[in-house]
Amino acid sequence: MQKHTRNRRFSLSPPAPPPAASGGPQARLTGSRIRERRLARGTRQADLAKTVGISPAYLNLIEHNRRRIGGKLVVDLARALGVEPAQLTEGAEDALVTALREAGARAGPPGQTSPVSEREPPEDFATRFPGWAGLVAGQARRIGELERLVETLTDRLAHDPHLAAALHEVLSAVTAIRSAAAILSDPDIDAEWRARFLRSVREESRRLSESAEGLVTWLDTGADFAETALSPVDQLGVFAARSGYRFDPLERPGAGHREIETLVSADPALIEAGAGELAHALLARYLADARAMPAEAFAASRAAAGDDPARLAAAFGVGVDAVLRRIAALGGDGAGLVTCDGAGVLTLRKPVEGFALPRFGAGCPLWPLYQALSRPAQPVSCLVEMPGRVPRRFRARAVAQVMPGTGFATPPALEATMLIEPVEDTPEPAIPMGSACRVCPRDACPARREPSILSAEAG
Repeated sequence: MQKHTRNRRFSLSPPAPPPAASGGPQARLTGSRIRERRLARGTRQADLAKTVGISPAYLNLIEHNRRRIGGKLVVDLARALGVEPAQLTEGAEDALVTALREAGARAGPPGQTSPVSEREPPEDFATRFPGWAGLVAGQARRIGELERLVETLTDRLAHDPHLAAALHEVLSAVTAIRSAAAILSDPDIDAEWRARFLRSVREESRRLSESAEGLVTWLDTGADFAETALSPVDQLGVFAARSGYRFDPLERPGAGHREIETLVSADPALIEAGAGELAHALLARYLADARAMPAEAFAASRAAAGDDPARLAAAFGVGVDAVLRRIAALGGDGAGLVTCDGAGVLTLRKPVEGFALPRFGAGCPLWPLYQALSRPAQPVSCLVEMPGRVPRRFRARAVAQVMPGTGFATPPALEATMLIEPVEDTPEPAIPMGSACRVCPRDACPARREPSILSAEAG
């Protein structure tokens, strides 16, 4: 044991930080964790070093993150400190540190430098105060959830037809009661007319009560309001979202009309909302795409084509829009899709995290989706940056095609399709865009249609 200690002592050299390439910030935390555990137990550095068979000087370097350790030494130190080795090893707090970094980036107004300085690394905070660090990370997540809630509520208040109808009923009943009450206040009113107006007040009061109850019921949808369908197109989106925008029964060889009928009949809400025909059209198109581009063959061709939708379209003999739909269907949560008609109204939405899609009307006028409408059959691709406390970048590729069934005697009906995929760090410049003007904080945008509730002036 003494020989082992001397060898470690003779190997000491002037302190030097470990190579950054092999570890990164998180790799330097093991020593700090060891020191915190030792001080919490009230153990002297020399005693701990003796227990595990190293010199106090070497342990001092470890605790100051100037020597890397691993293997048996970590196990011995963990046993001596009464903790699991995983609590000391590198990467144990990766998720927490990442959450703290995101919280720091979100601090302060959008577009301004975060008040949290890089000279105050989150690793130290997470190591020394894991409980408080977890609280900060949790609050940051909750703030993000509330921001998304505000956006959804704003969208709903502006476009919900049921809410508008319920409010109209309430206001109508209140107006009728007020008018009747004003007439009844006249002491010279005939008894017969007084009875009529009292009956009217009673009926309008009942209608007001029912309307108010319906309004409360409609508003009291809890966490499910974001998925509550408000139109046939909206119900179609809910139907597609429930399946993850992928319909496995239609991926099987030999799938056909029977599988489509089964999928539609399994969701009675489609028929009730009048979205049955839309669902049949959606599934028929999905089936055609799956037949033309089977999943395995498509994945292999996509790898060989270098992820070029135009080359994939040529290889399978289909349109670029079909390729974009197929990538979105097979891409899971990492690929979003949005389609619109010639008027720019969104007809199908597959959201992707960080790229919000409005439930009603049109999106940002700057989207490649709308650029594609001005040049049919010509693909459009660009790198876009979506606003937020932590801006996100996406590759957006779009194309517009003439819908089947139009001829020389009728104007062409266009449909544009846009694929949205997250992009990691890249030096390529990105074009600032948003989701919809109402919830976009970019005040200087030349394409703005209406003021934003998130702008500085709105605060």
